[in-house]
Amino acid sequence: MTTNSGAFPTKDELTVCFAHVAYPMDEAFEKRNAGIGYFQVRAAEDLDARIAEADVLVVSGFWSNHLLELASRLRFIQSIGAGYDQFPLDELRTRGIRLASASGVNRNAVSEHALALILAFSRHIHEGRDNQRKHFWRGMISDIASREDELAGKTLGIVGLGRIGSRVARLAKAFDMRVVATKRNPATAEGPADEVYTPDRLPDLLRQSDYVVLNCPLTDETRGLIDRTAFSQMKHSAYFINVARGACVDEPALLEALKSGEISGAAIDHFWDDPLLEDSPFWDMDNVIVTPHTGGETRMYEENVIDILRENLDRLWRGEDALVNQIV
Repeated sequence: MTTNSGAFPTKDELTVCFAHVAYPMDEAFEKRNAGIGYFQVRAAEDLDARIAEADVLVVSGFWSNHLLELASRLRFIQSIGAGYDQFPLDELRTRGIRLASASGVNRNAVSEHALALILAFSRHIHEGRDNQRKHFWRGMISDIASREDELAGKTLGIVGLGRIGSRVARLAKAFDMRVVATKRNPATAEGPADEVYTPDRLPDLLRQSDYVVLNCPLTDETRGLIDRTAFSQMKHSAYFINVARGACVDEPALLEALKSGEISGAAIDHFWDDPLLEDSPFWDMDNVIVTPHTGGETRMYEENVIDILRENLDRLWRGEDALVNQIV
């Protein structure tokens, strides 16, 4: 094992590697005229071949722990995403490699995505699209319970009142919804929630919510958090929205809750398998909306990541210990 130590490279010595299969991070960086060397790779094998050239790595899905043995110059990793569970934190510390997440980079995008999914269920947008494909004009409905609904007066439960959850709360209040939420330390809550509970009061949130939005990060405490017991505590009329990590949810329990009518529906942006397997039953369920892990993907994503990267590079050059979204 090698230890990456010494002074952080100066601007004219530094090389940044952007590693992503689709996002043109290099193009966004080029527009900044930063005077910093960089290159982009779009395949894992290309990252293997060129990681030794990089002092800074901007990466998320391409990360693999074997890269540490190839990355003799690596000093700093800027994660493209908010999550960082894929990185070996203790090993990075041992090697003197700093790590920061991109937490907050998709705050607007994911919160708007969550609200869009809530509105889709409320206004039956998914059913309308299905009917459009069939060239079917749905008539007026006598059964009041089967009609589209309004959000005013409904209760939204937010599991994880962090940056994204706080903005979901603000958007929901614009629709005159009542908002309840969980947060590890309710005293630090920033969103305009009507009530904020500690995590142990999750059952209280679930029992009263018409819509439940999962925003929490994936940790040992949140893995499998929404399980059979959680679904049994929800209203039969409730909808579950997951814009967090798939592993926070017990998928077999979710599937059973949807099939049995224990809950009315679910919108899911991330699954245990990413991409979702072709034979997954979730694809064909009328009360499910599937989005392919695109909750945070907007036209502003690259620019937002570069903003965080540039700030962290400036801090490293100034010799500061604290980074934006510092993990290691």
